[in-house]
This record gives sequence, C-alpha cells and structure tokens, in this order.
Amino acid sequence: MSVSGLTVNSSRCLRIPTCGSSRCISTFTSSWEPKQKIQLPRLERCYWDVSRQGCRKQQTNLITCAMNASFGDLSDGSAAIFHRINVRDPYKRLGISSEASEDEIQAARNFLVQKYAGHKPSIDAIESAHDKIIMQKFYERKNPKIDVKKKVREVRQSRVVQAVISRFQTPSTKIIIKTSIAFLVLGVLTILFPTEEGPTLQVALSLIATMYFIHERLKSKLRAFLYGAGAFIFSWLLGTFLMVAVIPPIPILKGLRSFEVTTSLITYLLLWVSSTYLK
Repeated sequence: MSVSGLTVNSSRCLRIPTCGSSRCISTFTSSWEPKQKIQLPRLERCYWDVSRQGCRKQQTNLITCAMNASFGDLSDGSAAIFHRINVRDPYKRLGISSEASEDEIQAARNFLVQKYAGHKPSIDAIESAHDKIIMQKFYERKNPKIDVKKKVREVRQSRVVQAVISRFQTPSTKIIIKTSIAFLVLGVLTILFPTEEGPTLQVALSLIATMYFIHERLKSKLRAFLYGAGAFIFSWLLGTFLMVAVIPPIPILKGLRSFEVTTSLITYLLLWVSSTYLK
C-alpha cells in the first residue's frame, strides 16, 4: 500500500516501550521506498525517556500512598497517630530526659499536641505523661531528697576543710604503730584502774606523749609544745561536749568517774591523730 511515498514491510513492527512492557505496532505494506529513513533508535529512546518519567511518577504516587496509610494524611482529614502512645515511662513518652527543665517539658508537650492534633488517644497519652511529670516535679520540690554524696563532696571541697586537711600528712608505718601502742596502753590503764580523782595521771602522760611524738617527727620544740598543748585543750573540750550532748552513757563504764573515763578515751583518740598525722 502506498502512503505518501512510504513503503513499510508487514513483517516489521515498531516497538514502543511502556512502563513494565513494550507494545508492537504493526505497519502497512507498500511497494514504495521511503524518501528519508526514519531513525528508529532515536524514536525508541524518546519513547523510553517518556516512559521512565511516567514510571517515576507512578512510583512516587505509590510511596506517597504508603506514607499516608502509615502516618495519616492530614490533607484528607485523617490524623497522625502518636507512635509512643503505649510507652509507660512519661519521660520517654514525651522524648525528654529525666533531668529536663520545666521549659523543656512544656515545649515537648506543646510540640507533640500540635503535631498529633485531631487524634484523641494520642492527645490523651501526651497530656497524661505531661501531668505525671509535673506532679512528680511538684512532689520533689515539696519533699526534697538529701543527696548524701553531694553534701559530703561539698563539705570536702570547702575552704575550711581543705585548710584543715592540708595540715595533716600520712607518716611511716613505724610511727603509726609506735603512737598506736602508746595511746592504747593509756586507754587500757584508764579503764582498768579508775580512781576517785579520775584518770589524772593517764591524761598527763597522754599530753607528754603527744609532745614527744610531734617533736620526734617535726624536730621543733616550739611547734611540739604549741601543737601538743593546743591539741590537748581542743581534744578535752570536744570530748566533754560529745559526752554531754551527743554520746549516751556507756553501760560498761559504771561508777562515779565514768564520765571522766569516757572523756579521757575520746581525748586519747584525738591526741593520737594529732601526734601521728599533724604536720
């Protein structure tokens, strides 16, 4: 058949690719030869490019439909569902840490309420977590917990305590054993041989022992006298205060002089610390 001087063989076909398949379009047969050959590869590439664009649009539409089915399409009137709706921990439900401030808690609540507005179970879960956290913060302010470790750390880092600690040092093991034996003997003598006048002799010996040990370590008579006398006065006053206001009577130590005996034992302990570790 002759169509504008174009001859096409019936055995040939023009394949036009489409998305996922290709279709074959039969042509008419004619005895005429074409005046100008048609470049089929270029035509096929053109149809292929158009087909690829159509496939991409279709794939994009499928992805969009899947996202809308999972999270909700707000434009269609449906609401997104809060994915942490079943989390029990209120902090984890709002996506904040347990040390978050009130401003951070309120900001997280407002953001989630605005994002999941329209879905009542999600809003109820968000509001419930927010209320639990606010009530917990209010209870902690009303009943503050005492952090013992923090308090001890603050006391140790204070200037007064640092100044006191700087006046002490750890001596050799030989000195520690020597002073320990001396004051232990004084304590045993005070308990085993109480007198009506009190442990006057043992207390005087403890003062002399303190001065001797301090002089042995520091090699200074003046410092040994000042440190020994000061430590003795401080130890005795502190021991008396502890016995009167803090420490209850000890049942083992009975008698008229039980108060003086217990005070002497506390004094021996403090004098041992001074004579051994004071620098």
